[in-house]
Amino acid sequence: MVFDLDGTLTETKSAISPDMSQSLSLLLNQKNIAIIGGGSYKQFKIQLLSQLACRRTLLSRLFLFPTTATSFYRYSSGWKKIYRHELSKKERVDIKKAFREVLKEINYVPPKKTYGVVIEDRGTQVTFSVFGQDIVKVLGKKGVEMKKKWTKEHTPLKLEIARLVQKKLPHVEARAAGYTSIDVSKKGIDKGYGLYQIEKKLNIKIKDMLFIGDAIFKGGNDYAVVKTGIDYVRVAGPRETKKVIEYITKKV
Repeated sequence: MVFDLDGTLTETKSAISPDMSQSLSLLLNQKNIAIIGGGSYKQFKIQLLSQLACRRTLLSRLFLFPTTATSFYRYSSGWKKIYRHELSKKERVDIKKAFREVLKEINYVPPKKTYGVVIEDRGTQVTFSVFGQDIVKVLGKKGVEMKKKWTKEHTPLKLEIARLVQKKLPHVEARAAGYTSIDVSKKGIDKGYGLYQIEKKLNIKIKDMLFIGDAIFKGGNDYAVVKTGIDYVRVAGPRETKKVIEYITKKV
């Protein structure tokens, strides 16, 4: 079982709910679980690991792929880094410059107020976030609703910014992510790459996996999994994800 994080297991930048924690714990009793999300490893710990109430012995069946599979962590008496594909300093500088140029070229009008860093350097990935990285941390549920409203009204704009950044920097990978974000990482590294790493390092065939995500559409950061031939389910949020998990655990 492979899951996206934001918008699939959790609301954007929010911790998993107690119900989702219980569902994942039950699923870990039956299945290996991999989670591929755009957030940093630190963000994975805040949103997922700090709230996941399961036996420690089950953590060996949980595999984490933060910053869109540019890094991989697995549990063995603690969480261990398996790989981390860093962008070079020049690449990170160029990406930030490309974002600034594109926003200027399209006469982008930012929100009146932002919260935290708007263009964040995550080492393996550079992420543009419309409202800044800390809006949910500062505003809580109001921040989640603001992000949902923006994505309903401005998804074509987000896709266009990603397309223009990709055009300027064909040697990297730019894609729309989450509700209000655009992620840029090394060329060829996306969620499809993460699936191939699962197949390679865990010896689990893609034909034996199921992917669940909310952005499995052209331009969405989950869409890259389609090219691998994996079976997938597109969901509209954590509530639908929980229903999928319940169906699978009951069926097993």
